[in-house]
Amino acid sequence: MFVKYEVNGDVGIITINRPEALNALNSSVLADLAQVLDLVDLEVIRCLIITGAGEKAFIAGADISEMVNMDEAQARGFGESGNALFRKIERFPIPVIAAINGYALGGGNELALSCDIRICSENAVFGQPEAGLGITPGFGGTQRLARVIGSTSKAKELLFTCRNVKAEEAKEIGLVSAVYPLDSLMEEALKMANRIAANAPIAIRNIKTAVNEGLDLSIDEAIRKEVDLFSACFDSEDQKEGMQAFLEKRKDKVFKNR
Repeated sequence: MFVKYEVNGDVGIITINRPEALNALNSSVLADLAQVLDLVDLEVIRCLIITGAGEKAFIAGADISEMVNMDEAQARGFGESGNALFRKIERFPIPVIAAINGYALGGGNELALSCDIRICSENAVFGQPEAGLGITPGFGGTQRLARVIGSTSKAKELLFTCRNVKAEEAKEIGLVSAVYPLDSLMEEALKMANRIAANAPIAIRNIKTAVNEGLDLSIDEAIRKEVDLFSACFDSEDQKEGMQAFLEKRKDKVFKNR
């Protein structure tokens, strides 16, 4: 299996484990990742981290050796399976952090874009090199890049030129939230995940839904969506616990995800 899964408290860690190929995505990797996502116990796990094995690459891209001889129908199937998987990550009920350790090119950058939060190591390199290979991005890169960085001009520049972006520039343009030394990247990712996991799970899930779905709505519709999700929290035990702890000036809170 090309994907490893481990549990650290209430945080799940998914590792793309194909370091000899710089964790390149092929059909087997995509299938393994989909299978692992289905194994996540959402009653226990409150945040996910996705990273790559080794120190050189998060995911260096889709596997060119598998794609080179595809015909149009095969390419369509490959693109549809990748997009379905990345939409699954994007819509996953709990937050997903991409801990990007090295190259995140092509499909690797596209996978990172489907995550809620992206942090990276100082040696990280991002890019969409597809046009230089005679193809377009096929796993959502033409759609998510502009949405994530908030600039159609910059997104098109990177897509048209196939220029690579190093870690600090990625932070400057909003592609990642933070840059860390490679040897502390996972420590920082776990610190962030544990901080998220310490908050009320129902509230966190509702926030993710509000942000993701609200971006596709008018501001009036999005606000109605927010009010629906806000009010729904008041049916939860966690809302009572969180507010009672505040009133009692208690730092210790026990959120039960119900």
